[in-house]
Amino acid sequence: MNILIKPIITEKATTDVEEFNRYGFVVNPKANKVEIKKAVEAAYDVSVTKVRTINVRPDRNTRYTKTGIQTGKTNAVKKAIVQLAEGDTIDFYSNI
Repeated sequence: MNILIKPIITEKATTDVEEFNRYGFVVNPKANKVEIKKAVEAAYDVSVTKVRTINVRPDRNTRYTKTGIQTGKTNAVKKAIVQLAEGDTIDFYSNI
């Protein structure tokens, strides 16, 4: 099971990195906090102090078209906010 899907790189996430040394990841919805901690430590060779998880519900929308009402939704995702130990960092831009 692939636990880490992709890192979250937004303005809010970048501010979290600079102020609190917290990094965000989109993770597998079936992964728990212990598995997420082990995956981050193995992938980036850092020590994790705290893991917070967020289940994001799907957005639903409705469009009125010539053919009638079209409904749809986005996928539900799970996010993890990982706080690292003092002095540890993750560089997402090193392998571009």
